[in-house]
Amino acid sequence: MTSKTSISFTGGSRGGVDRTYKSGVKTYTQSTKTSDLIIGVKECSNGSFDLYFIPTLLVEMLSPQKSISINRVHFFKNNYDVLINCKDRDFVIKTISRGGLRIKPGH
Repeated sequence: MTSKTSISFTGGSRGGVDRTYKSGVKTYTQSTKTSDLIIGVKECSNGSFDLYFIPTLLVEMLSPQKSISINRVHFFKNNYDVLINCKDRDFVIKTISRGGLRIKPGH
């Protein structure tokens, strides 16, 4: 997903052609049931790209939020450790805590 200022947590809104279109049926919020992580791609001024690896565990913790500013998830930028540990709840919580992102208690 290309990201300029934020990373969307929703999917399915640009799916293929249906024989019968039903508004909103395809759109869903990513979760641990649909994927392990979301990758946001942001083009840099020099033509290279930064990758933001957002675990769907975090998406569930932020629910019902549908997106997040890339400024709030700077600690996930080009953080390839997330690829290996995206399903590890303790890793995700430690990473967001070190990065200063606050989540609601109980998540």
